[in-house]
Amino acid sequence: MRPVHVAGAAVQPFGKHPTLNAAELGHRAVRELLDRTGITPDAVDAGFGGSTYGGSLLTQRVLQRVGVSGQPVFTVENACASGASAVHLGWQAVASGSADVVIAFGAENLSGFGGGTLPLTTNDIEIEQGMVMPAAYAMRAQRYLHDFGASVDDLTAVSVKNRRNGALNPRAHFRREVSEADVAASRPVADPLRLLHCCPNSDGAAAVLLCTEEVARELGTPSVRMRASVVRSGTFHTAYRDMTWPDITERAARAAFDMAGLMPGDLDLVELHDAFSIAELLHSEALGIAERGKAHQAVRNGEFDRDGRVAVSPSGGLMSRGHPVGATGATQICEAYWQLTGQAGDLQVPNASVALTHVTGGGIFGVDNGACSVHILTSD
Repeated sequence: MRPVHVAGAAVQPFGKHPTLNAAELGHRAVRELLDRTGITPDAVDAGFGGSTYGGSLLTQRVLQRVGVSGQPVFTVENACASGASAVHLGWQAVASGSADVVIAFGAENLSGFGGGTLPLTTNDIEIEQGMVMPAAYAMRAQRYLHDFGASVDDLTAVSVKNRRNGALNPRAHFRREVSEADVAASRPVADPLRLLHCCPNSDGAAAVLLCTEEVARELGTPSVRMRASVVRSGTFHTAYRDMTWPDITERAARAAFDMAGLMPGDLDLVELHDAFSIAELLHSEALGIAERGKAHQAVRNGEFDRDGRVAVSPSGGLMSRGHPVGATGATQICEAYWQLTGQAGDLQVPNASVALTHVTGGGIFGVDNGACSVHILTSD
């Protein structure tokens, strides 16, 4: 397997863009990526695009508009992990030697749903009984608070931290800090979660350039090494599920650390799938950056702050940056790339050299999540 480098990143800022469909959002991100890196369309060997609601042949519709036409391209749907799965397939292509230059992107427009919870897959027994993601995470939160002595204030601390980070991110959907009082005053969604414990439905797109070390050197743009790229699916069973332990995250992270030859303690920053405030607590423990049942203490102690032991979601995460489902995983790679190349501006984590990105999602019967992707990147 050849080393794979990320040699460019671009994000169409997240927010509400009701007049821009997923293809247009993706086109804008990819166009910016080509402009930034200087890569010509004929130099691109393959393309991978991730989206959940963008429709069929999205990748063809995006790449044809920038002149990438005729090469093998693939559209990936893997729920919230769609964009990260597109990056993973691009990594496979470069690592295996079947491509030297790959564009991977994610794009989504959720404005068309008009608000509320997102529609989930049909023909699923739990969803037919009314299961939606806010309810699933509310149940996880209730169990975590019960088992580990945490409180709703601990959930609120996650929201306050991540909104504080996102206030400095020019690409974020929400760029305003919130107080604990603001969170407490926001409307109830699913007990114990209130509105500001939840990420927003957003529109946006992100694209990255994956290439060999030789191509990265020729381009002359800043590049980082993708040390690990992992996708895992949920383990199906109909027995009792521990709602406070996301097994899929633990398995994906363990595989990524093994591939990279690194440990949780080596990480400087993590871009984590904090779709709801409880998710940061659950997944940080499964990733190994906090002890079981103690992540809420780590947040309270400032360990996950930008200047803490390990910066968790220094970009603002999904809570602030937003969650255009298929674009989220690709955007996390972009944010990590800018951190490791010293281009993160006000978001910069001091001396960052190792970053992990994590995205998971897809609520279906019999698994904790349908798909999870973990990437580890280093500055050398």
